[in-house]
Formats: sequence, structure tokens, C-alpha cells
Amino acid sequence: MPQRHLVSRRSLLLGAAGAAGLASTGGAWLALRPEDPGAGRLLAGSDAVQRAEDFRRSAGSGRTVRAALVAEEAEVDLGGRVVRTWSYDGRIPGSVLRCRAGDQLEIDVRNRLPEPTTVHWHGLRLRNDMDGVPNLTQRPIAPGEDMRYSFTAPDPGTYWFHPHMGLQRERGLFAPLIIDDPADPGDYDVEFVVVLDDWIDGVDATPDDVLAALRTGGAGARYRSPVLAGKIADESASWTYHVPPALADAPPGTPSAVTRLASSIDFPFYLLNGRLPTAPPTFRAEPGQRARIRLINAAGATVFRVALGGHRLTVTHTDGFPVEPVTVDTLQIASGERYDLLVTLDDGAFPLVGVAEGKGAQAFGIVRTGSGSAPPADAAPAALSGRLLALSDLRATAGVRIPRQAPDASHTAYLTGDMNAFAWRINAETYHHDRPFDGITPLPLHAGQHVQLELVNQTPMYHPMHLHGHTFAVHGIGDYRDVERTGNTVLPEGTRKDTVMVAPGERLTVSFAADNPGQWLVHCHNAYHMATGMAAVLSYLADP
Repeated sequence: MPQRHLVSRRSLLLGAAGAAGLASTGGAWLALRPEDPGAGRLLAGSDAVQRAEDFRRSAGSGRTVRAALVAEEAEVDLGGRVVRTWSYDGRIPGSVLRCRAGDQLEIDVRNRLPEPTTVHWHGLRLRNDMDGVPNLTQRPIAPGEDMRYSFTAPDPGTYWFHPHMGLQRERGLFAPLIIDDPADPGDYDVEFVVVLDDWIDGVDATPDDVLAALRTGGAGARYRSPVLAGKIADESASWTYHVPPALADAPPGTPSAVTRLASSIDFPFYLLNGRLPTAPPTFRAEPGQRARIRLINAAGATVFRVALGGHRLTVTHTDGFPVEPVTVDTLQIASGERYDLLVTLDDGAFPLVGVAEGKGAQAFGIVRTGSGSAPPADAAPAALSGRLLALSDLRATAGVRIPRQAPDASHTAYLTGDMNAFAWRINAETYHHDRPFDGITPLPLHAGQHVQLELVNQTPMYHPMHLHGHTFAVHGIGDYRDVERTGNTVLPEGTRKDTVMVAPGERLTVSFAADNPGQWLVHCHNAYHMATGMAAVLSYLADP
């Protein structure tokens, strides 16, 4: 990484970014070296990365938007329950960061945490050395150190940001990033930014306590994937679950919160904009107004089913990019996904719910346009059992479609794991966050290629798969055992996304343009799966 971006607090405050106080990257940071003769990789500090950014900047607005973030420990009120946790500037979620497409963003991040951190700008097709992946695209920001992230915001839409270190996101370090479209007709009257989350930190345990319990086998499952890289899983693979004897034999209420979480991965709280259902946020408008709802799932391990009582939802965007509008009653949103919705509001007070699928609880807010009693925190709108959005319902609009074509490069990511050890992998390989290229086989590609990627889920778990630095088109949906793809649902104009939920036993075929050189993660956005190594590297190589 160019060292001008990593600066001391003193030089930052004096406005001398890139001058005094530069932290050394040292010789161990292989992923940051601009040259990699052995493998021919285009790494984060390469000239190719800089040229791609120069092109984006030359086509930009010429405007610079500056902001500052402090990652720090704080006491945060969730609505009657104060927790000691980590946050950006003492808020959960952090304040909305906003700019226009084509703007140059300069964000000064100050690390006041007791451990290193980074910031990943989720969904942005930005320069590789600003992507926030520790040891792959940057040296982590040490405690007491500051870093300036500087990049062009290329695409309008709903995005967000969070660390890519361990389980820090699970401790409250996340915030929305809204990139406005200067050409947007603005056919809405009000805007609601809605962030859903699951929560334990500062309540019964820390996220790291939960992961430690999961790794002891407390997840209570016999499943283990026998797949080897490049092979289909053996049909004898078992997806049989059991209740751990210690949990089954214990009287009700005996297990600790961590044991309960290890068994079911339930959470004590589900939050909407950082608030408990008993102290919900209220979104205000006038009857008849049109609301744009920007919906973000920041949860670590929860899929939410969302509905607004008394209303239908018109989906207009997913993961920042527009789709042909489709109207539904409810939708599911996985960790890392975003949806933009349009709703014409009636008169009254209406429950906005995010049901935590399979967990018997929900996040909750209120949309109020008039007088009347507030709906209860356990409100269950009839819309929850109405028409559910399907991935196959979504079609990218003409201006943002990625045409289906013969690929220049094809890769398969088998999603594999071992529930007993709570070890999750891609292609039966474990990604090591401190040694990105050790023990894995990078997926090679060259700039200018059209790349096909198959995501094959051979586990009984949902995996929200996220690709850094690119967006992809979903072109096929089928069963992973259907090796001939005869039963595939083909989507020639599939939606454009960067995060997609891959169901158990499902095969998704996606494609993308290799137009952003560097080293990029593709990984499961379940925080606990990613923490155990469920990631792979899409590796740009220099042309021969």
C-alpha cells in the first residue's frame, strides 16, 4: 500500500497527511508489495491499481468529500439497555456518510481500540489498496494509529462500511454509506435508512465468547462436508443434527447464554437502527407521501424477513443497482445485502418489522404518518405471509445489465464446512487472515476477462456470499447435485449484486467483468463463518 495513506495522529491533525509519523509496512506484508515475481500477481500497491483509480477519478465529479471516523470503546444506549461496546464516534450504527457518485472520498480513521482495525467499504468498486482487508490490501491500523482512506466513489446506491478484522463488526462498528445519483429523478418525498442487526456484545457475552463456544462443538450438528477442491460432495454426506447431551439434559434456563447461542446461534437482541423493539425508532412522514426505504442487514448471523404493516413494498434497487420494479409483500435480506424500496404511505402508525428467521424474535420500528396508538413490539403484519420476493424476480435495468456471454475464465467455489469443529471453508481450504496466500489456491483472472463463478453450497447452512471490488450478475439458479444444469433457472438479465444468499444445496452461477485489478476476497458474510476462514482470493495476474 502506498505509505502516504497511513499517518500518525499528529500529522493528521496538522494536515500533513503522508508526511511525519508514517507507519512502516515492514518486510512481512507480502500482499502489499507492488511486485510478486513468483506468482505474477497484481497486488494492492501495483501500478495497475493506480491506473484504474486514475481512470475513475478522471471521469469523476472533481469534488472532494471529507469525513472523520473514530473507532472507540463506548457506552451505548440501545433503548433502556446500556452496553459497553465498540462503535464509530459513540453511535450504533455510526452516522450516515454521504456523497455523490464520482466524488473523491477522503475519510480519516482514528483507531482508539485496544487492537488493530481496518475499514472495508462494502459493495464499492473502489481501488484495491483502500478495500480494508488486513494483510491482503493493507497493513492493519494499530491502536493509537490513524489512516486516511482516499478513493473515488464510482456507483450510486446504498452501501455501508465496517471492519474486516475478526468479529469487530459484531461489536457495533458499522455505518451506512449513501452515494447519491446526480441524475436521480427523486420520485419520493422522504427517505428512511434502516439498519438491521443481531446483538450480544455487552449483554451476556462478547462475540468472541460465542465463537469460542461454537468451536468447542456446541453447535450441535453431525454435519461434515467431505468435498475436496474440484469435486462434488459425496452423496453420503450427512446433514443430521442433534441436540448436545449437556443441553438436552439440563433443566430449562440452566445453560449459559453462550451455550444457548452455540446451540442455536440465537441472540439476546435484534436491533433496528441500534434500538430494541421495546424502544423503537420512529420514521415520520405525511399520509400519501412516497417513502424510499434504504434497507441494510448488518447482522453477523441472521437473515431477516421484512414487512411494513398495511403496505406492499416495491423493490427498486438491490446492492446499490437498479432493477425493474417488482412489488411484493415481504422480502428476506441476508447479512451484507441491501434493498431499496418505494412505499406510498397510508394514514396512521404502522409496524416495520424484521423477523429474525427461525429465531422467534424480531427487530422493530414504527412508521408514523398520523395519530393513533403505536403498534406493539411483537406486531406480526399479515404481509409477512404474503408474496415473498424471490431472487429470480429481479431483473437489472437496461443501463446496468451485465450481458450473459461465454466466459474467458471460469471458477467454482464449493462452500464446505465442519459443524462439529465449526470450521467453514471454500474449496475445502481455510483462509488465514494473517497469511492471505498460505494454504489456499487463489482463483486466477486477467484484466479484461469476462469471469464466471459458480457458488455451490454443499452444507445445510445459508451462506451470504460477498465479492469485493466488483458486482456480478446472477445468471443461473439450480441444485448443486445437478451437474448437467438441466434444472437450472436461467436468468439472462439477472440482477446485479455484490452479496447473494446461497441456500443449502443450491448452485448459483454468476458472472462479472474483470475491470478492477488487485487481490479481492470472495467470502461468506456470516461473521462467524468468515472468522473461521470461509474465504477465497480472486487474484488478478499480470499479462504475460
